[in-house]
Amino acid sequence: MFFIQMAGFPGSGKSTLSREIAKRTGSIIIDHDIVKSALLNSIDEFSIDEKLLGKISYNIDWSLVDFHLSQGHNVIFDSPCFYEEMVDIGTILTEKYNAKYKYIECYLDDFKEINYRLKNRDRMVSQIAEIKSEAVFNHTLQNSKKPSNYRCITVNTRQPLENYIQEVMDYINN
Repeated sequence: MFFIQMAGFPGSGKSTLSREIAKRTGSIIIDHDIVKSALLNSIDEFSIDEKLLGKISYNIDWSLVDFHLSQGHNVIFDSPCFYEEMVDIGTILTEKYNAKYKYIECYLDDFKEINYRLKNRDRMVSQIAEIKSEAVFNHTLQNSKKPSNYRCITVNTRQPLENYIQEVMDYINN
């Protein structure tokens, strides 16, 4: 059994890669954008602070990850992984259920390409439409959160999925 922590800037290809891994392994995907978008679509009725809403959506995500791991399922968490806490919770849950922890970072350092992808995708309400600041983009790329005690893989998602999917599958299976 494994838990895959996806990481990477919005638009870098995490969801595309997550879906392909799930298709090949039968894994369950917990997609942060689906949970957060569902909550955001409810804001009109409840008027929840957006920062609080983010925390609530992550609590729901982790509850779903915990439940599916407890049932013996392989789980992929499709989220940017911007916070150290994300790695900590993921590693704690994998140890709790004796699962393999896998960390896959989708890396694309091209500001224009990321913005192109963001502007041209079917966007959920929780997803950003574009990046306004190249400096913020670069800062975020340079400060990604990775586990220190686990082997990680970073894939260049500028190239087509078929060029790196086998490397990812080899990493997952080892």
